[in-house]
Amino acid sequence: MSSQTGKILKVSVFGQSHSECIGAVIDGIPAGEAVDTDKILTFMKRRSPGNNSWSTGRKEADIPRIVSGVVDGVTCGSPITVIIENKDTRSSDYDDLKYIPRPSHSDYPAFIKYGEAHDIRGGGHFSGRLTAPLCFAGALCMQILERMGINIGAHISSVGSVDDTAFDNVDLNIDELKSAAKKQFPAIDDTAADKMIELIENAREKGDSVGGTVECGVLGVPAGIGEPMFDGIENRLAAALFGIPAVKGIEFGMGFESGRLYGSENNDGYYFDGEKVKTFTNNSGGIAGGISTGMPLIFRLAFKPTPSIALPQRSVDLRTMKNTELIIHGRHDPCIVPRAVPCVEAVTAITLLDLIYEDKKYGHC
Repeated sequence: MSSQTGKILKVSVFGQSHSECIGAVIDGIPAGEAVDTDKILTFMKRRSPGNNSWSTGRKEADIPRIVSGVVDGVTCGSPITVIIENKDTRSSDYDDLKYIPRPSHSDYPAFIKYGEAHDIRGGGHFSGRLTAPLCFAGALCMQILERMGINIGAHISSVGSVDDTAFDNVDLNIDELKSAAKKQFPAIDDTAADKMIELIENAREKGDSVGGTVECGVLGVPAGIGEPMFDGIENRLAAALFGIPAVKGIEFGMGFESGRLYGSENNDGYYFDGEKVKTFTNNSGGIAGGISTGMPLIFRLAFKPTPSIALPQRSVDLRTMKNTELIIHGRHDPCIVPRAVPCVEAVTAITLLDLIYEDKKYGHC
């Protein structure tokens, strides 16, 4: 199993893209937490495949079945286990790929690590399919966080060279935070969304794919959450978020742009708003020294283009030890970014809930 090893809350994901089922084990949720399954289903629907032209043609209902840890709609303190059946698999699409690795996919290093036993079908355990149970775990954690007054939202920040409206990193409100989640294509600006869809469609028609970025915001995290050095919020979030397939970069607040600024431009000056301390700007993304400042948490992730494309690509035949040309068949997302938005929210929720549980354990929160 692949595990997100939190300090208190631990989530393990199991299965492969074409195995009978996939699932997750969630350990560390205390007894007595209500579980709104309808809300979880609505959240998971945002990630599920086959719902529009900009996602893979594979159709999966993604109906989770809870087999332990929840009794009469309430957590009982035992580890929560959920399984999701794989229904629409076409394993024959991958017959030619076992010995001819797809460029920029996991195929070659996985072959070296696991040999001929590696499950190539649909990408095996490396597939984005494994984000389905991850979204179940995240949706549950989001419900618990919302009862604490903490809300998470994300949107497509860009596709290719087309940018969406950015979150207001100082005065971000709940309506802005959640606006994209209500849309089939999760961008804030509808005009930008239309241009992004057009770009994705053009890539698909050419047999190509396109990458992009996702921006995530969190409201309600109190100041003082996180630890210095290696256990800061950035550290924990980055480690977990890189578990989402296709993530290639992350930045918090101004991120890499801060490397172009003077201290006088980048520093977030403080002021009192009543008895609450706030900052005039939020270039740090709500985190300083690895610890939350009480301002909105803001970060962005870069997603690479889907490596499985229909255009001819250069590869090698590991049987004949000769260079060859590869043409990939099957069903693949021309852009993974729209379906990645809820995945980012889910992993953020799991990580932050673990940090808050840890803080409560030591009496800080």
